[in-house]
Amino acid sequence: MSKLTLDKANEIIGAALAKAGELILKPLGVAVLDAGGHLVAFQRQDGASLLRHQMASGKAFGALAIGMGSRKLDAFARERPHLMAGVSDVSGGRIVPVPGGVLVKNAEGDIIGAVGISGDTSDNDEAAAIAGIEAAGFAADGG
Repeated sequence: MSKLTLDKANEIIGAALAKAGELILKPLGVAVLDAGGHLVAFQRQDGASLLRHQMASGKAFGALAIGMGSRKLDAFARERPHLMAGVSDVSGGRIVPVPGGVLVKNAEGDIIGAVGISGDTSDNDEAAAIAGIEAAGFAADGG
């Protein structure tokens, strides 16, 4: 079973930021969490606004907590807002249910972590996360 090591987390971040450069995105914050929801690595580009760490981490944490990429969490929140409010409450408000939180899966399909990106549109955040995950040799599940 592959692990989400610090080296791999940094590889994900580097590739995600490279993709952001290709797409000419606004300054991003990129958080990589392990399967237990613990921060492995975070980087914030120059000029990224104040809450990028919390937003990026919240997207990744939500994906892990519910077991689906945050694109599905976004749809879920729209369809069942009271339930999502409850989930947010029991998580201490840590879940950000918008696209940009992407599960990281190994070759066996096991969830080994998640990447959250915040700073541009949610679709662009998600695209950068997927690019970073795939460049590191893992499968990405944005929901």
